Amino acid sequence: MPFLFVLYVVAYLDRINVGFAALQMQSQLGFSDKVYGLGAGMFFAGYFFFQVPSNLVLERVGARRWIALLIVVWGIVSASTALITNATSFYALRFLLGAAEAGFFPGVILYLKNWFPASARARTVARFVTAAPISGVIGGPLSGALLGLHLHAGLAGWQWMFLLEGIPAVLLGVIAWKYLVDRPGDAAWLDSQEKTWLRETLQNEQINRAVHSRHAGSIANSGAANRNHIHAPGTLAAPAHSDTFAALRSRPIWMLTVVYFGLTTTMYGMSMWLPTVIKSLASVSNLTIGMVSAIPYLAAAIAMVRVGLHSDRTQERRWHVALPAFAGACALGVAAYTHSLTLAVVLLSITVMGYFSMMGPFWAMPTILLSSTSAAAGIAFINSFGNLGGFFGPYTIGLVRSSTGAFRGGLLLVAATMLVSGAIVLLVKEPAKA
Repeated sequence: MPFLFVLYVVAYLDRINVGFAALQMQSQLGFSDKVYGLGAGMFFAGYFFFQVPSNLVLERVGARRWIALLIVVWGIVSASTALITNATSFYALRFLLGAAEAGFFPGVILYLKNWFPASARARTVARFVTAAPISGVIGGPLSGALLGLHLHAGLAGWQWMFLLEGIPAVLLGVIAWKYLVDRPGDAAWLDSQEKTWLRETLQNEQINRAVHSRHAGSIANSGAANRNHIHAPGTLAAPAHSDTFAALRSRPIWMLTVVYFGLTTTMYGMSMWLPTVIKSLASVSNLTIGMVSAIPYLAAAIAMVRVGLHSDRTQERRWHVALPAFAGACALGVAAYTHSLTLAVVLLSITVMGYFSMMGPFWAMPTILLSSTSAAAGIAFINSFGNLGGFFGPYTIGLVRSSTGAFRGGLLLVAATMLVSGAIVLLVKEPAKA
C-alpha cells in the first residue's frame, strides 16, 4: 500500500500540475481560458477511450507488468509536455497522458480486490486515494517553486515543472516491475498461515456472491419470466453472468457511473482551475499560490480517511457518499459569490473535503458485486465514463469564464453536478449483508 500510494501521488500530480503551468503558460503561448480548459480536460478523452481495453489487458498480463509499463509511458509523456508550442500539441499530449494513465486507477482498484476482503475495502481505497490530496499538498508548493526557475537555462518555469515532475514516474515504473506482486500467494512477505487465511476469506466471499447471484436470478426469473432484465431498479444484486459485459447490463452500475461523473466534474474542475481561482482573488506570488492551494488538500486528506473508516465500521455506503456531496456542493455554490480569499479557501476546502471523502465509500459499492472478468470491465466502465466529468468540469469552467470573464457561472454548474450525485446515490439500495 505505501508503494501504491507513492505511485498515485505521482500520477495525480502529473495530471493536475497543468493547473500551475497555466499561471505562466497561458500568457506565454497565448492560450485563452477556453483553449486551456479544453486542453486540461483533453486528458480525460484519452482516459475514456483507453480505459476498458487497458484494464482488460491488465487482467491478462498481470498488474505488475502492465502498471509498471503504464507508469514509464505516462512519465515520458508528462515530461514531454515541456515541449508544447501551440494548442494542437497541448491537446495531443494531454490526450496521450490520459491514454497512458487510463489503466492505472481502475487497475489498482481491481488489484486491491485480490488482496483485501470486502469489509476492509472502503478504508483501504480511502487510504490509497488519500494520495490524491497529498499530491496537492506536496505538488502545490513544489509546482509553485519550480515556476520560479523561469528562464533558467533558456526554459520557462512551466517547462521546468513538467520536466522535473515527469522524471520520477519513469524511475518508479522501473521499480514497480521488480517490486509489485500480482497475488497474495506470490508474496514473500506473507507467511503460509496468512496466505491461507487471505485466500480462503476471498474465496468464501466469491462463493457467497455466486450463491446470492443464483438466488437473485431464480427469484427474478420466477417472478418476472417475461422480462429480459434480471436486476430490480437500483439494487446492488450481483450480475448473473461472469462475462466481460455482465456488469454493463446492470442498472446500478449505470447509476453509480452518473454519481462518479458528478464527483469527477467537481474534482477536476477545481483541481485544474484552483491556482487561477486563487490568483483571481489576490495578487500573490506563484509560490504563495502553491502554499495556499495545499490547504484544501491537507484538510481533505484527513477527512477522507475518517469517512472511509466510519463507512467500514458501520458498513454503510450511500449516506457516506451523499452527505459529503451535499456539503461540498453547497460550499462551492457559496464560494462562487465570495471575493474574500480567506473565505474562499475555507469554502473550497469544504468542497475538496467533500469530493475526496466520497471516494472510499463509493468504490466499496461496485466492488461488492463485481467479480472475475466482470470486475475488470465494470470497474473500468464506471471509471472511464464517470471520468468524462474530468473533461466536462475544466472545459465548462474555462468556457464560461471566456464568455463572462468570471468564474461564478462555471463554479455553480460544477456544484450542481455534485449535488445531483448525492441525490442519485441515495437511490441505489445497499448491498445485501452477508
